[in-house]
Amino acid sequence: MSKKKQGGKLIQQKRPRPKYLGLKVTDGEKVSPGAILVRQRGTKFNAGGGVRLGHDHTLYTIKEGAVKFGKKLGKKTISVVD
Repeated sequence: MSKKKQGGKLIQQKRPRPKYLGLKVTDGEKVSPGAILVRQRGTKFNAGGGVRLGHDHTLYTIKEGAVKFGKKLGKKTISVVD
């Protein structure tokens, strides 16, 4: 009598790597140029002063300072202030 192996195909299939999305900094935190603030799908957060938007909607800093969260025209924004 033969037995069927359980979960054979499941073991062969690789799981996709997690994307590690979300906020990477908090309000008032000191950041340096090039630091990633948010990894996001779409623009849940918009870029304010001292912040740029990457091609995958990642927000990153272009100057040194402290992170400031705010709202502008009903949209959430992230800025870097001195």
